[in-house]
Amino acid sequence: MIPHIMVLATGGTIAGRGDSPLQTMGYRAGQFTVDEMLDDLPDITSSVRVSGEQFVNLPSSALTPTDWLKLAQRVNALLSENDIDGIVITHGTDTMEETAFFLHLVVQSKKPVVLVGAMRPATALSPDGPMNLVNAIRVAAANGSKGLGVLVVMNDEIFSARDVTKTSTTRLDAFRSPDFGALGSIDNGQVGIYRRPLRKHTLDAVFRVGGLAKLPRVDIVLGYVGADDVLVKAVLKAGAQGIVLAGTGAGHISPSADRSLQTAMERGTIIVRSSRTGGGRILPASLDDFIACDNLSPQKARILLMLALTITRDAAEIQRMFGEY
Repeated sequence: MIPHIMVLATGGTIAGRGDSPLQTMGYRAGQFTVDEMLDDLPDITSSVRVSGEQFVNLPSSALTPTDWLKLAQRVNALLSENDIDGIVITHGTDTMEETAFFLHLVVQSKKPVVLVGAMRPATALSPDGPMNLVNAIRVAAANGSKGLGVLVVMNDEIFSARDVTKTSTTRLDAFRSPDFGALGSIDNGQVGIYRRPLRKHTLDAVFRVGGLAKLPRVDIVLGYVGADDVLVKAVLKAGAQGIVLAGTGAGHISPSADRSLQTAMERGTIIVRSSRTGGGRILPASLDDFIACDNLSPQKARILLMLALTITRDAAEIQRMFGEY
């Protein structure tokens, strides 16, 4: 029996429309439906059965944590069906790495879940979306994709949701895993996977979102020359239960902002130290009790902290999670 893959569409550039074939910026994201995207694909029904469902049709910058919860709940419901062998989620590339990592931590199945997008709108002279989508379907249907957690497929490469990030505003090869590289590739329709993620994910993760309607608020504070305590005070006033410091170098920030973060921590706010550099590890320091993010980006450290806060406010326990996920 051939595998059955469900395509959940959320919008983005892959469903975008420009005013001319030469327009690759300033187009309107989330214009084409999932049925229209699937109708444009070549016939691959001899090897896989594909169904489509429109979840939302938005630029990915418009998505919210509430949308993440609803998407995760829908993905888990679909994966519980015996008739569904894998899921492909079409998504805007701006925040695709964030949605992918969130799902990586909360999906309750070994079945493949693959996020895919495009760097050029569907109306462009040579759009990358159709081939990306075909490749994502191939990856979702491949036996070797099971148990890898959530994947991202872009530009013929397969990435782990934990490691991948967008590195360019416009280039077709925008997606990279800076510290570790891709898991595999798709060449002439053949899926090749050469390594497996070792950090906990999906069924090995402890996070459950089935009954959640809202995630704890966590904000990111950037380190830069002349940073003071204004941003820290602002996010605390807005109700942040946790703060991720996207610091300079190995997670540093000005003395003024650091004092403000120390005070917030003493009053019960969870502080995670990360780096704005885009690569490398942050390890626990003897100088303070901030949680070290290991090598997660600030935006992914935020996601893990949001989920951790649904379970505990114990800093030692949260630090353990950052060492395992």
